[in-house]
Amino acid sequence: MKDLTKGKPSTLILAFALPIFFANLLQLTYSLVDTRIVGTFLGEDALAAVGATSTLSNLIVGFLQGLSGGFAIIIAQKFGAKDYKNVKKSFAMSLTMGTGIAIFFTVFGLLFLQPILNILNVPADLMATAKSYIFVIIAGLVATFLYDACAAALRSLGDTVTPLVILAISVALNIVGDLLFVVVLKSGVRGAAIATVLAQAIAFVVCWIYMVKRYELLRLSREDFKDPNPVMVKNMLGAGMSMGFMSSLINIGSLTLQTAINKLGNDYIVAQTAARKLTEMFMIMFTVFGNTMATYCGQNLGAGKIDRIKKGIWLAIFYTCIWCTLVIVASYTIGDKLVYLVTGTHNENVILNATRYLKFDTLFYYVTAVICIVRNAMQGLDDHITPIVSSTLEMLGKIVIAFTLVPHLGYTGVIIAEPIVWFIMVIPLIVQIFRMPVLKQTSLS
Repeated sequence: MKDLTKGKPSTLILAFALPIFFANLLQLTYSLVDTRIVGTFLGEDALAAVGATSTLSNLIVGFLQGLSGGFAIIIAQKFGAKDYKNVKKSFAMSLTMGTGIAIFFTVFGLLFLQPILNILNVPADLMATAKSYIFVIIAGLVATFLYDACAAALRSLGDTVTPLVILAISVALNIVGDLLFVVVLKSGVRGAAIATVLAQAIAFVVCWIYMVKRYELLRLSREDFKDPNPVMVKNMLGAGMSMGFMSSLINIGSLTLQTAINKLGNDYIVAQTAARKLTEMFMIMFTVFGNTMATYCGQNLGAGKIDRIKKGIWLAIFYTCIWCTLVIVASYTIGDKLVYLVTGTHNENVILNATRYLKFDTLFYYVTAVICIVRNAMQGLDDHITPIVSSTLEMLGKIVIAFTLVPHLGYTGVIIAEPIVWFIMVIPLIVQIFRMPVLKQTSLS
């Protein structure tokens, strides 16, 4: 466990963030391994089929990850306030409420999968392949959530190393599983999805066993699941649903944009798949310091230490801006090589368009850095409305662009979409962060 309410903020933030960085990097490996193996052994059509449904999986999985992260904010606040009884209660509630929501998404997603894929404009020649992949991903949502919830709970107590180690094991299993199901057993894209779900299920089991043996605070009894405090339930649902919807709203916008891309042809679908995979890697530090700020602000709010919160936010923005500069340099020097590394394709049209996307969008990453840090800090400070407002603006912006610019400008419309919405969505965040009453204080009594 790590108490983020004591000690030098810069040292604590970096020490907390570093394992999250490696964990997120490994998390991306799940997706990148699937992409590369599918592209190498199954071909570009199979890769396009996976890419055509990636925004759907990101939408659902992203919501569940946001949900678990929001629940963990309440756990962090209770830990910062030294309210250890309610640390257990809040963790128990996160498991029960989150599992119920994951089951709902699983049932709904499987029942209405075909109509959803039709709405996404998945090309007819890719439909069967795309459906076989996304079906397995949706079927494994409960396992995905349970691991995320346990990892988030550990991070809320300041332990970012254990989720990293367990994820490393899971990624290794995923790579082996991909090779087994895709290359040896010839199971196609369904095999790649099965490997991913199985690896996540194993990660949950290992994490749970370690957690209950190592941390008494997370060792739950039947009593922890009984008589939930209505106020705590309200606070957890507020934090969890806020972060879940924040992620979903972003992904709904991306989903709408993907429907427009799917009409442009397979080359552009593959190019966008590659560009998005690399974008996820490039933006990894935004997620890292965003998650760090949610926990850091949550613990320090619970302890009433507002000055530490202010300093932490500025430090996180500074660190991510350094990262932005490095990413821009990478896009302009080795962008094309990175596209090939992800896809394994020599298609010049794919490489050209994916590289164009990276070169333009990375120039505006400084705006995105501020968005991610401030948005997550607000969640940790119990402002669950402003982040949703910001994410709603992003969703609406992408929807408008999908129906206006993309039909007229083609893939160029896709390239300019995100920078436009970034400048729009950062406005309410900046305004609110300077208006928040809690940040005008130096401490809470």
